[in-house]
Amino acid sequence: MADIWWKAHPHDLHRITDRVSSVYIERSHIDRDENAVVIINKRDTVRVPAAMVAVMLIGPGTRVTHGAIRLLADSGTAVCWVGEQGVRMYASGLGPSRGSGLLHRQAWLVTRPRERLGVARAMYGMRFPGEDVSTMTMQQLRGREGARVRKQYQLHSRRTGVPWTGRDYRPGDAFATGDDLNRLLSAANTALYGICHAVIVGLGASPGLGFVHTGSATSFVMDIADLYKAEYTIPLAFDLTAKGLTDERDARLGLRDRIAEDKLLGRIVKDIKNLLSPDGVDIPDIEVNELWDEKLGSVAGGVNWAGTSEAPESTLQDLIPATMGEEHISIIGPEFEERTDGQPGASDQ
Repeated sequence: MADIWWKAHPHDLHRITDRVSSVYIERSHIDRDENAVVIINKRDTVRVPAAMVAVMLIGPGTRVTHGAIRLLADSGTAVCWVGEQGVRMYASGLGPSRGSGLLHRQAWLVTRPRERLGVARAMYGMRFPGEDVSTMTMQQLRGREGARVRKQYQLHSRRTGVPWTGRDYRPGDAFATGDDLNRLLSAANTALYGICHAVIVGLGASPGLGFVHTGSATSFVMDIADLYKAEYTIPLAFDLTAKGLTDERDARLGLRDRIAEDKLLGRIVKDIKNLLSPDGVDIPDIEVNELWDEKLGSVAGGVNWAGTSEAPESTLQDLIPATMGEEHISIIGPEFEERTDGQPGASDQ
């Protein structure tokens, strides 16, 4: 008999390519039962193996226990608090990655113009197979991309018979403008952003350090999502419109099914690593406890350096007592007291 899932090797629990891309929860209670997350509402009770999910999206009307969050964190599952149907993300927790190697590499690339241009060219090269983009400027690449996307819209309009009059999108209000086709495009793109965001966070990269996009907390998310729109969200929106399925939920579920069928999650992981890693060499995700040093690069952490010759002299008078401060607000519930059956119970004080 095979081992139950939670007895897998810890390294395997962090393989984001093997996980379900996302689980969206709304109007439910999330709790923990041993090594599973239990989702409870008036209609269903569902057990979810935490380590088999890349990201858990917690929607409106949902409450979650400390035990459930702790299990998700231990399992390397990213947790995001989002708006209805995942339209907007408000907060997130850690993903599976524990090291910072890929993040350092990304920061190094994006802060050097020549290297940044190289990554941007590689991104555009993935959309123009067989073409040499190694000498193109960003202006030329943007023009080529605009022409490519316009042809995609025209192609799928002819294929499905759905009229196309142009992209109608209002930043910050994606679903309140445009016809059914435009609304489906916006809904599908939003779902794709969420999947890419989960992978980026899970790998330990920064969603905000983009190479083509810049100035947004999700610039890199938009960079990566743009690699797949012509293959996924654009044809999906036209197909749904042609079938009369014009609810935004149809776009979200349709994209989810296509992503699962094509195993896009693993492809996104591979593409991000190929774009950021030097010559495709995998950057190890190793968690280390070190301190930065301007001369040595790094030194060991968890060490009291007060006795070294390099440490500045200090006296007790220099130390400032650690306090919460006058403006800190603490809200702390009553202590738990032991019940007669040995289980913890709430104090009546």
